[in-house]
Amino acid sequence: MLKQIKCVIITEQEIIELKNFILQLNTMSNSVVIVEGKRDSLALKKLGFSGKVLEFHKFGGMINFTDSVSKYERLIILFDRDKKGRTLTEKTIQLLQRRTKIDLSFKRELQKITKGKIMFIEQLVCYESYLV
Repeated sequence: MLKQIKCVIITEQEIIELKNFILQLNTMSNSVVIVEGKRDSLALKKLGFSGKVLEFHKFGGMINFTDSVSKYERLIILFDRDKKGRTLTEKTIQLLQRRTKIDLSFKRELQKITKGKIMFIEQLVCYESYLV
């Protein structure tokens, strides 16, 4: 079942800040961005993100996920802002905080840029036509 993505009103300021957000994300070395699923990953790529993205759902559970991603120096967590995303974020921090660096700054920055309008990473496709 395909989910319809409802786009929001976008300001020029958001476009400028989102461009900078993607540029900054692209400059992060020795790191990997973690999202929940394929549509999240595609949304980031469509906005110009060129780094490594891992999709949580491909790991088949939290234990496989934490074992696989702990080898990265920095994990940039971009889980959704719904209940499931918050739970995944909490569990990831709990299981990995002593094994690798967990970076939530981009998640907070994204919320600030979009003024909370974007709940799900896949909604970032709404900005695609403005950024490409």
